[in-house]
Amino acid sequence: MGKISIKITNNISIVKFELEEFITRNQNFEFKNIDETANSPLAKQLFYLPFVKSVYISGNFIAVEKFSIVEWENVQDDVAQQIEDFIEKGGKIILEETSTKKNPITIYAESTPNPAVTKFVANKKLTNTAVECKNIDETKASPLAKDLFSFPFVKEVFIDENYISITKYDIAEWNEITLELRTFLKQYLEQTDVVVDESLIEKTDNFKIKQEEFFDNLDVTSQEIINILEEYVKPAVQSDGGNITFNSYDETTNVVKVTLQGACSGCPSSTFTLKNGIENMLRDMLKNNTIIVEAMNG
Repeated sequence: MGKISIKITNNISIVKFELEEFITRNQNFEFKNIDETANSPLAKQLFYLPFVKSVYISGNFIAVEKFSIVEWENVQDDVAQQIEDFIEKGGKIILEETSTKKNPITIYAESTPNPAVTKFVANKKLTNTAVECKNIDETKASPLAKDLFSFPFVKEVFIDENYISITKYDIAEWNEITLELRTFLKQYLEQTDVVVDESLIEKTDNFKIKQEEFFDNLDVTSQEIINILEEYVKPAVQSDGGNITFNSYDETTNVVKVTLQGACSGCPSSTFTLKNGIENMLRDMLKNNTIIVEAMNG
């Protein structure tokens, strides 16, 4: 294991400590208190710190939620060093003999740059194909999305990989509804495996764009743009509960059109920031200062 990287999240209470190698694959672990840490010696040690509220372990990172008695800027370096020292001394993050056991569903809520959207991350794969539902009429492929629209404060639902981004109406505040949504999602996922029926996803333009034959028929510049978006832009967008898809590239005007979904959709500041960031990146990597990006909401 290499040095620990500290990653600030959009939730001021949570910091991620990333490793260079994967800790777990296809499993997430959430610990709310020291009594739940039987299969994680590292989580148990972290709970001896008086400001640790919860510990979440997934992929290549350890996310720690703090109580408000301290600020992360004052303690994050010490926590990173403690994790690093623990690993270097041969400490086990997750015990192998218990890591293969089936774990209960956990849901991890994280704020996004869009104040109307919260991202709910599950410890299981939900779908291979992203689905966005602007209203209940668009939920044919997702019974989970349909049930979420029974909540009067749910405006839109976006599901991708292992997370669900929910857009709310202004009638409710997140601190009033997050726990209710987390509980509902946990119970739903424990009772059924059908989150998205991918065979029912309509063959929309966004769906077709993801297919290999679409990519193979594009010009070289368009293929380069897609590769840049997939490698450099999409991971950051997905970490914020959104998604980005390539629509088209016009060689005559040098206009690149992309579609934003989930937390990125409908957020003016997010759209503006993403558009400029993508535009600058494409201009730099393609050595073409005339490229213009048009970002549309899904």
